[in-house]
Amino acid sequence: MLVKSWHHITPVLKELHWLPVSHRIQYKLLVLTYKALHHLPPPYLTDLLILYQPPRSLRSTSAGLLSIPKAKLRSFGDRAFSVAPPKLWNSLPQDLRESESLTLFQSRLKTHLFKSVYP
Repeated sequence: MLVKSWHHITPVLKELHWLPVSHRIQYKLLVLTYKALHHLPPPYLTDLLILYQPPRSLRSTSAGLLSIPKAKLRSFGDRAFSVAPPKLWNSLPQDLRESESLTLFQSRLKTHLFKSVYP
């Protein structure tokens, strides 16, 4: 597909069913988060994620949320794997977080992100 340089790229990305770069990064981070939570490789990422445990019994206890640690640096700290993926993970719908398999999660996640970019 040839596109002139003065044409807008969004319709082309939509036709090819591609996500913009920022959403592709979110996709990759969330897939790694899913793998870490389900003890799939790479195992060292599992240590960076902490499940949310409220001090008392709440409905959110069983929601599969992650604890978001405070970042020391605003610009670089918010991009650390221990900070950025929990924010993204907690913003996902619960049915997406509770997907039974990796392939199902990837499919649902791409559809979710695609709908948020191209309404």
